[in-house]
Amino acid sequence: MLHQTHASRWRLFFIMVVIVLFINFPIIVIVANSFQTTAQIMMNRSVIPQHFSFANYEFLWNQTQFVRFLFNSVIVSGGSMILGVVAASMAGYALSRFRGPALSVYSKSLFVIQMFPIILALIPLFIVFRSLGMVNTPIPVIIIYTVVHLPFATWMAKAFFDTIPKELEEAALVDGCTKFQAFLRIVLPLSGPGMAAVSIFSFLFSYNEFFVGSVFLRNESAMTVPIGMQMFMQQFATDWGSLMAAATLAVIPTFFLFLLVQKYIAYGAVTGGVKG
Repeated sequence: MLHQTHASRWRLFFIMVVIVLFINFPIIVIVANSFQTTAQIMMNRSVIPQHFSFANYEFLWNQTQFVRFLFNSVIVSGGSMILGVVAASMAGYALSRFRGPALSVYSKSLFVIQMFPIILALIPLFIVFRSLGMVNTPIPVIIIYTVVHLPFATWMAKAFFDTIPKELEEAALVDGCTKFQAFLRIVLPLSGPGMAAVSIFSFLFSYNEFFVGSVFLRNESAMTVPIGMQMFMQQFATDWGSLMAAATLAVIPTFFLFLLVQKYIAYGAVTGGVKG
């Protein structure tokens, strides 16, 4: 019986490994081919590299500002994520716990804002930020990214706050907490999975966005990763080796974000199960 249990576990493990490799096969190919030059990629008939080389990474480090692009992307995406999480948590809590005509109008206006195409506002926004001297700085893109993804993030936060019993807040109020203290000490810790999901959504939206950033970040020293990577794609040729190396390095910030956030997802789920 014990032997059968171990055998079934190993079979399940093997199946999961095959599924993971199949799903992540494009990423594996990109990472593997980042250790080949463009000429080697074009001549190689297999997706598995025959000769490994760090020439692409040396080119990115010594002859481009790709490290600067990564730094700019982290600043822009991190700033947008922080603003988005703070605003979405407060707005989502208000929509979840309070009722009134003003909140009803606000909740409906979120859908209107979500449907509004940001491209129609880029020209007037560019004129405004240029008059303020903020073009080629992260401030305008952080503000615009936050505004664009905030409606959806707010509804995500509201959905998680709706699952938290109001009785927990009422007990905190009886113990002497204010409404804001109950929100900080009771609701937010229990909404760990929700805030983690909002954080991931906000960060990835800002990290991968290209169009708005290409309008406001025009100097090479101010570019983010999606804008800077277009330098490897020209009209008649593409530097595939450097492009794949850049794509591999671009995954690192999001990878560390998931490692950082996953413990809050587990903490929120366990805490919610105990206190609920």
